[in-house]
Amino acid sequence: MLRVSGLTLGYGHEPILEGVSLEVPTGKFVSLVGPSGSGKTSILRAVNGLIAPLGGGVELNGGSDSLGFLFQDDALLPWRTARENVALGLRIRKYSKESAEEEADTWLQRLGLEGFGKRFPHELSGGQRKRVAIAQILALKPKVLLMDEPFASLDAIVRTRITQELLNWVEREHLSVLLVTHDLEEALTVSDTVYLLSQGPRARVVKSYDVAIPRPRDIFSSRKHPEFNPLLERLWQDMSAAMNLSEVESKA
Repeated sequence: MLRVSGLTLGYGHEPILEGVSLEVPTGKFVSLVGPSGSGKTSILRAVNGLIAPLGGGVELNGGSDSLGFLFQDDALLPWRTARENVALGLRIRKYSKESAEEEADTWLQRLGLEGFGKRFPHELSGGQRKRVAIAQILALKPKVLLMDEPFASLDAIVRTRITQELLNWVEREHLSVLLVTHDLEEALTVSDTVYLLSQGPRARVVKSYDVAIPRPRDIFSSRKHPEFNPLLERLWQDMSAAMNLSEVESKA
């Protein structure tokens, strides 16, 4: 569904990352982890067309209309209601006002926000705003979700609940996902494949991990799977060693 080949990104002629290649197959969940400054978010922005590469490129089956981007901070407009925020993308795609708001109400209901459509963002909790942001993206029926630490600002209980809800939806609809996260447990819990980037500048993929936990997945049950803790330990060790590229590569 999505292929990144030899991607080099940077400001001017100084690469942030260099020669990065990865794949997100149809219906698979892929995570990017690595030290701060390794260019994880820059990869998402390149996939979304917001950054022009210095080298390499991105192949996307379905074009930009097949993408949905869920940011760390919700991108809700404060002067629009929850319904109007969810309907906004549909209106841009030439839906009538009536059909867009009807579709928005359907998605708010699916995400547990029935009756909240007339509320403004400041009248919603953090978890409710995040659900509105998810509804805004899913209403556009994307084939690929790009997610940049979308739940980092939520408390642990709300974060777990919303992550499970989104995971259920992704599995049910067979969506492809590329997630940036600093949470290694989260990466292993939700992903089919995890890519580890080295320290920047000139960061690159130094290892990948296949996560053979069966689907559908429950967050708590997945963390009790016999493969989870050994894989987490390996990932922690390699993340710590990512400051020293030669040490990580010697283990490969």
